[in-house]
Amino acid sequence: MTEEQPYTLISKQSGFEIRHYPSYVLVQVSTEGEFSRAASAAFSPLVNYISGRNQTREKFAMTAPVIHAPDKDAKTHVVSFVLPKDVSIKDIPLPADAQVSTIQVDPHYAAAIKFRGLANYEHFKSHGDKLMTSIKAEGLSADGEPYYARFDPPWKPGILRRNEAIVALKDYPRAS
Repeated sequence: MTEEQPYTLISKQSGFEIRHYPSYVLVQVSTEGEFSRAASAAFSPLVNYISGRNQTREKFAMTAPVIHAPDKDAKTHVVSFVLPKDVSIKDIPLPADAQVSTIQVDPHYAAAIKFRGLANYEHFKSHGDKLMTSIKAEGLSADGEPYYARFDPPWKPGILRRNEAIVALKDYPRAS
């Protein structure tokens, strides 16, 4: 079974969840182009990295989700794999491919909305917009733009695919 990125469910709001994510490490590729093509273009270098195409030839297990963060105009995209939870940024090998980078993400709170379906930009954007509207209605502030989490392989039927729109929260938890 594929390891999934850990988080702690803090609360369920009207239409979304608030979660706490512990620190994690991403291996990522930045690419340009149309949403689906950008995700496909980034996939091979990421798979190559976790398959041992790195300076020490170390292999890593595939995890879920695959994270896709388009810029505001959806022209540039950062696609990332979350490395397994016991992996530390200080211990991972450098990528052999110059387009691959690694980053540690600090612990943070985020809002997330779950949905099903194919991974096209319009579908993701509609859920990202809904998430942003919902958090604002609850008096919360986003720390950046929504990103998208895909949990299933491309051969899984579209209606069964599990996805999420997620956005980091600013100044959460709020002081009382």
